[in-house]
Amino acid sequence: MCRCVIALRNIAVPLLAALVVAGCSAPTPAPGESAPTGDPTTMTLADGYEPDDLNPLLGYGAEGASKFYDGLYAHDADRALQPALAAGEATPSPDRRSWTVPLRQGVTFHDGSTFGPEDVVATYRAILAPDRAATIGSAVPMLERVEPVGTDAVRFDLSYAYGAFPARLTSGILPSEVLQDGGPVADLPVNTRPVGTGPYSLVEWRRGDAMVLQAHEGYWGGAPAVKRVTVVFATDDNTRAQRVGAGEFDGTVLPPALAKAVAAQSGMALREHSSADYRTIALPFANPVTADPAIRAALNRAVNRQGMVDALLAGQGRPASNPIPDALPEQVEPSAAFDFDPAGAARLLDEAGWAPGPDGVRARNGQAASFSLMYPATDTIRRDLAQAFASDARAAGIDVRLEGLGWEAIEPRMGRDALVLGGGDPFDPGFKSWQLLHSSNAADGFNNPGSYSNPQVDAALDAALRAPDDAARDEQIRAFQRAYAADPGMVFLVFVGHSYVSRDSWDGYVEVVEPHTHGVTWGPWWNLEDWTPKQ
Repeated sequence: MCRCVIALRNIAVPLLAALVVAGCSAPTPAPGESAPTGDPTTMTLADGYEPDDLNPLLGYGAEGASKFYDGLYAHDADRALQPALAAGEATPSPDRRSWTVPLRQGVTFHDGSTFGPEDVVATYRAILAPDRAATIGSAVPMLERVEPVGTDAVRFDLSYAYGAFPARLTSGILPSEVLQDGGPVADLPVNTRPVGTGPYSLVEWRRGDAMVLQAHEGYWGGAPAVKRVTVVFATDDNTRAQRVGAGEFDGTVLPPALAKAVAAQSGMALREHSSADYRTIALPFANPVTADPAIRAALNRAVNRQGMVDALLAGQGRPASNPIPDALPEQVEPSAAFDFDPAGAARLLDEAGWAPGPDGVRARNGQAASFSLMYPATDTIRRDLAQAFASDARAAGIDVRLEGLGWEAIEPRMGRDALVLGGGDPFDPGFKSWQLLHSSNAADGFNNPGSYSNPQVDAALDAALRAPDDAARDEQIRAFQRAYAADPGMVFLVFVGHSYVSRDSWDGYVEVVEPHTHGVTWGPWWNLEDWTPKQ
């Protein structure tokens, strides 16, 4: 039984009361911010996260939903790949080790310069160059070189055949002039002053406060009808909920229970999107407790995933046993799901010699079954999931000490302490699984932070990346899940549904299955450039 219902009640009821009080008074924007004006060509949104930078080579807008940049391709609402800066489909060589991409003509960057093959080549060469230190290099491990083909195409050469390669070409393209001086990409001016071809340009970024976007009138897809967008950064969920309920914002992202409460009180539209956005407990192999296979296997059976979905996510989510979401049923292996089985968890621990002590905490050879679990302190969903996980683990005799921290304190400890980690996408989850669980990515930042290593998992993921067609790829992804279930390296908990409230003053909203990346670049506003004011 998930021990979280009381905590959920304690959030939602006082919030609803606060919203009623807030609704009786005129909304007062914080200093430096602007409330909705009633002008349908402007919009004010609130986001719980502020980006560290706006550089696509450092991962900004990696799934193709950036408002500042376009990739060669982007995904539509049905997750199908569509040309963006590409002029059509990529053409593979017979062995699928080269792909030629035709380029869209007549496109201009925000600075007025013309888009061409030299920009694509410069962007991807910067990704490939070790001295440039582009963090998205791990997204294209198969890429060896990129070359211009005349004035209207580029060719990508791969180290091995990769049938889904066009799906890796969603990262934003930079002007070649921005990249010509060399040096680490973390030092580029575009970190804070983006220059792209996207539907919006940056007018102002007040760190810790707000960001203002202006429509790119020369956008190749047509000038957006919503001309000015202000994004206010407000990290606290309850504060954001109260302020949007008071009329200060046209929309925001909220935890599911809060979103339902705000929508019910304010009359704003509730937008609930399914996602491939998992939350998992990353277990480090450098820790003597979490490195033990019996501990990991027992924890996967001790947690009540459905209880977490029902109590903490207000039903807006799905249980998760691995990174493959049910949005892609052809890749899901049903036999790899973990059931809630406390008795089975206890049996595994007993057989492995983890005996209960007088305080209920198990121990073996003088080592207590105890470890620390970190989570970002401002993230209420991760906090609540951490508490539920710790409660279920304690019932199995495993003591989990919770620590809510800032990312600057979390990152140096990821190799030795457990972490509530988020990630996932519905476009290429097999590749995302390779990044997260393949041994070659051990301790590569948030890729495999616990240094999990399993030869059978590696072999299946390698085969999936090199599969000659979709059917073979799907089979290898299912094989990966079977191998992982036999020796899990993490405890996947849930796929978190994303919940938003939005003022229903525009046409153009289209529901979409979302990746981990969300906030105002995804959600209802993923296609904001297509929205028009309601008549």
